[in-house]
Amino acid sequence: MKWEDERESSNVEDVRGFSMGGRGAGIGCGGLIVLLLVSWITGINPARLLNLVQQSPSGSAAGPPAQTGPAPAPSDRLGKFASVVLASTEDVWKDIFARSGRTYEDPKLVLFSNQTRSGCGFASMASGPFYCPEDRKVYLDLAFFRELSDRFGAPGEFADAYVIAHEVGHHVQNLLGIFDKYGGGSKNRAASVRIELQADCFAGVWGYRANRDRHMIEPGDFEAGLRAASAIGDDRLQRQSQGYVSPETFTHGSSSERTSWLRRGLETGDPGKCDTFRGE
Repeated sequence: MKWEDERESSNVEDVRGFSMGGRGAGIGCGGLIVLLLVSWITGINPARLLNLVQQSPSGSAAGPPAQTGPAPAPSDRLGKFASVVLASTEDVWKDIFARSGRTYEDPKLVLFSNQTRSGCGFASMASGPFYCPEDRKVYLDLAFFRELSDRFGAPGEFADAYVIAHEVGHHVQNLLGIFDKYGGGSKNRAASVRIELQADCFAGVWGYRANRDRHMIEPGDFEAGLRAASAIGDDRLQRQSQGYVSPETFTHGSSSERTSWLRRGLETGDPGKCDTFRGE
């Protein structure tokens, strides 16, 4: 991706290196594995499960200082990359909303390390990147990019950018009232899958327009994004974690579904083509 000379967003909160402060005890690596298995079985957001177990006072061991005052802008390369991607999504969605007579409200991107608090509860590396509609923020531990590359075999800057654009896609859904209409995916698994697939398509819309308007995309970038979408399909993740696939427990869609909807956004650049609830 060609991003080094692009605008950075002013809506990034870099809280890496700061502790949560107050309440919240760690549950350990083994506990996180158990929690993720429970999440896969029940379909409950891992962030919400983590919040439930983070109710006892934390120990007195010394840790990073608690954050006070506004978070600084990221100064490292990876943090700047995330900031540029967020800025690009701002430009794309502001234009799309304006053309339909709406006003786009920028989300915040919170960069954290290991764990932090969100308006939706406790967030950790184990919960993965997610969007919280309660505070309209995207939460991301940048170590997830390394997981995406090393564990899931989906390297590349556009693959990383796709992750951010997908979560911003949830923000777009929130602004459009889709979360209110369909319960944010909490009503049933079918709604959850359709919401996630639409966010994939919206991520593709961003990619199409970032290429058309800013020429940020290089050869092979879109393919990297499609590989990432395939790598984190529910069927592939279940096969890796439990050895078999349970379609009735899908929450994000299969690898083929995720790549199909991302490709639709990448090829059309039209959010009107992303109606996963009709499937057209």
